[in-house]
Amino acid sequence: MNTQVLINTASALVADDKGLLAMDESTPTCNKRFAALGIPQTEVARRAYREMIVTTPKLGECISGAILYDETIRQKTKEGTSFLNVLIDSNIIPGIKVDMGAKELAGHPGEKITEGLDGLRERLAEYHEMGARFAKWRAVIAIGEGIPTQCCLEGNAHTLARYAALCQEAGLVPIVEPEVLMEGTHTLDRCLEVTQEVLRIVFIQLGCQRVLLEGMILKPAMVLPGSGCPTQASVDEVADATVDCLLQAVPATVPGIAFLSGGQSAQLASARLNAMNLRFKSRAPWALAFSFARAVQQPALELWLGDAANVKAAQQALLHRARCNTAARRGEYTAAMEDG
Repeated sequence: MNTQVLINTASALVADDKGLLAMDESTPTCNKRFAALGIPQTEVARRAYREMIVTTPKLGECISGAILYDETIRQKTKEGTSFLNVLIDSNIIPGIKVDMGAKELAGHPGEKITEGLDGLRERLAEYHEMGARFAKWRAVIAIGEGIPTQCCLEGNAHTLARYAALCQEAGLVPIVEPEVLMEGTHTLDRCLEVTQEVLRIVFIQLGCQRVLLEGMILKPAMVLPGSGCPTQASVDEVADATVDCLLQAVPATVPGIAFLSGGQSAQLASARLNAMNLRFKSRAPWALAFSFARAVQQPALELWLGDAANVKAAQQALLHRARCNTAARRGEYTAAMEDG
């Protein structure tokens, strides 16, 4: 393990007010989003969509790294250039999703455990050889009556830590994603309580597995009331709760926190990230960045609709959202940026 390479890569992923583009949707998830818009659910359509994304002009000015899916990392443009090389030429670091999805946790209704450790060492070696320089693993934590349980928290934290250790062994920076889900009626305070406990246990396990904290990125959800909670928090309340939670739970040696969007609207995700940087950037020990999927892609997808004639407009929408989030990292995002 070359620790300096890991540290340099992790730092580069959150440098220059850029963020990560999560384009690692599994085939079933991608097909579901295509179906909702009447786009054919085929490998040809998925390849064309992802080519539209990776060939967006100037994307590297706002995006430092792109998280790919196994299908995507092996695909090429219609001219025959691998997506990996397109990203690298755009100064975007290629990454790869390596978990095999969240499955029902036996004996614990309503809770899930992420699978994919079997054969992971060999898969990581292959991805590194292909050119990937970081990886991602997502665990999901639901809030509800009697959940999350200690079994769910400890099981997912242990798995995340084992994945992270294997990544660093293979020369890949691990993106550690313990997502506390938005679904539910829980309050902001309850989400804060759960998120803090999740992070506490995750970092205990990372320490047990001897993960180099300077060579990883944390990808949490923002601290939010449940989507069904009758009392929704203001942008500033979310910013305060999220950063207060992180200050209590995340070691200062972690170089960056790249938030997932988790079903938030594109504009709201940008506004909340902006509030965090506006209020806390000067004293936060880690970069407050983004690793959005739908909050960057969805407007472009709705314009593209599988039609090559719409590629330019879709790319402009994608770049606009990336620029909004770069502005949010500087604390300079405003609603006026959405005009037009």
